[in-house]
Amino acid sequence: MEEQQLVYIALGSNKGDKFKNLQEAIYAIYEKTGTVVQISKIYKTKAFGFEGEDFFNCCIAVQTILSPQALLTQLKNIEVQLGRKKTNSTTYEAREIDLDIIFYAKDIVTDSNLTVPHKELHKRLFVLVPLNDIAAKTNHPKLNKTVTELIAICEDTELPEPQNIWLKNPKQQFNTSKHNYIAIEGNIGAGKTSLATLISEEFNAKLILERFADNPFLPKFYEDATRFAFTLEMSFLADRYQQITDDLAQLDLFSDFMISDYDIFKSLIFSKITLPEDEFNLYKKLFYLMYKDIPKPDSYVYLYQNTERLQENIKKRGRDYEQNIDPDYLEKINSGYLEFLKTQQNFNVKIIDISNKDFIEHRSDYLWLLNEIFEAQE
Repeated sequence: MEEQQLVYIALGSNKGDKFKNLQEAIYAIYEKTGTVVQISKIYKTKAFGFEGEDFFNCCIAVQTILSPQALLTQLKNIEVQLGRKKTNSTTYEAREIDLDIIFYAKDIVTDSNLTVPHKELHKRLFVLVPLNDIAAKTNHPKLNKTVTELIAICEDTELPEPQNIWLKNPKQQFNTSKHNYIAIEGNIGAGKTSLATLISEEFNAKLILERFADNPFLPKFYEDATRFAFTLEMSFLADRYQQITDDLAQLDLFSDFMISDYDIFKSLIFSKITLPEDEFNLYKKLFYLMYKDIPKPDSYVYLYQNTERLQENIKKRGRDYEQNIDPDYLEKINSGYLEFLKTQQNFNVKIIDISNKDFIEHRSDYLWLLNEIFEAQE
């Protein structure tokens, strides 16, 4: 996954239903660019540089994988979508919505159509004051002063007036409150870790990731499955048991819920495929001795992808020891999971087919997936 960048965007409107324009712009930014992390208060300010209605201004913080230029393109498209007309005027004028990139991480961008940090930022209280709500200690990379320090030396005398109305964060449409522990499961290459990581970042969840990369028997298993299958499965079982019991026992007051990229029952599913019958029967006895004491997820999400897509994903992520995995092995894993899930009466199970989705490359697919998991509220 590409690394997400924290950006700050200023929004303004002085034409039409100003509050509605700001809210719709925030929803569009969330849908097209990334997660809205914070939203400032709304402030009323007089029109700057022309006679017109007062502006409503605010600032938002957004996590995005888009480059500065790609982000600018999306913001300009949103302006047009919300009714702003392109003009050749060089003077200030009324507008339904105005969207400007204020900061992009700690980067300095100087292009013909984009300057970041915004070149007028330090001169405008109608940007600095709402920005101070959410980025008071953020440092201007050129002026080497924080937002709060910039306000103190700003020569603008038109102090914005805070409004007693509040904008809604779009991610509030997803009901996460009924979840304490979500397990994201799926075949090799289904995208479990990527999705669990994205959700944890978006919704302030404690992330539990399987430590498969630390297992020294995994590469050996792919080279000689018969010889190393039992050793591999036992080592995975011991590690998963210890990790889940340790992590779930530690109450995290700063996280809203927990999300993992595996459930310990995968140990039984994989071992049934990899082990001969006598070894599997022994393994199963040991498994159930441990399983009865382990906390169970209240929501179990299985990401289904067909074998062709799984092979594409495995090739793309480039782990050497995975490149020769037999397609029949992937088929058996899928069958094993589906057989297991059909028998579960106590799990809240959601099987989601993402064979024709790419939630890493396409944000619309990611939002669709969130809706499937959390059931968006109106």
